[in-house]
Amino acid sequence: MFSPHGPSLRELAIQALSSVEHGYDLLAPKFEHTPFRTPGAILDATAGALRPLGPFERGLDVCCGTGAGIGVLRPLCRGPVTGVDFSSGMLAQARRAHPGATWVRADVRALPFDAAFDLAVSFGALGHFLPAERPALFAGVHRALRPGGLFAFPIGAPPPVNTARYWALQGFDLAMRVRNAVWRPPFVMYYGTSWPQAVRDDLVAAGFSVTAVPLTALGRREDGSPRCRLLLARRT
Repeated sequence: MFSPHGPSLRELAIQALSSVEHGYDLLAPKFEHTPFRTPGAILDATAGALRPLGPFERGLDVCCGTGAGIGVLRPLCRGPVTGVDFSSGMLAQARRAHPGATWVRADVRALPFDAAFDLAVSFGALGHFLPAERPALFAGVHRALRPGGLFAFPIGAPPPVNTARYWALQGFDLAMRVRNAVWRPPFVMYYGTSWPQAVRDDLVAAGFSVTAVPLTALGRREDGSPRCRLLLARRT
């Protein structure tokens, strides 16, 4: 799963026993060499789906990590682009990789922006938020967008119950729940708490109108449905 430049098993264990923030601070220098980094195919498919909807002015990468989403925003936005994350270690890596962007350290459950952006994106971050925390996240993004602004992020289809992938994700979530029950601080990362319909309902409750675009370049399931869709939440 990891390249020779990625973290060792010991480093991953230390990260897993840390808080989310400190764990990503520790992982940041080697994050680009892990499978946790959003694959280029997902970034490319997202950019391709957004291109006909632009151009946009100012862009925001929510939970930007080391800045992979900035590479999506820059060709789409005529104005400045900003990344926001609460890990200072991840932001330090992003700053080196993407000079010229603006970086803000903040808790995205309380975003410090008001009608400042036309396009917001996020990649691979929803699992770090419990369902009860999503309303604050989405309300903050809604507030950060100008009227008519767009919040876009890819979301995978739930795997069928009779597949090994479904049970692997359930097993991972169970292990995390046990870990968080017996160890502090908690490390929030769950795969089964952000299925598309629940996320869509929370976006609508936050004031967005929501549509979805199939990212067919990422493949289809056996029933012909796309493995991944791009949710498009517009501030009306």
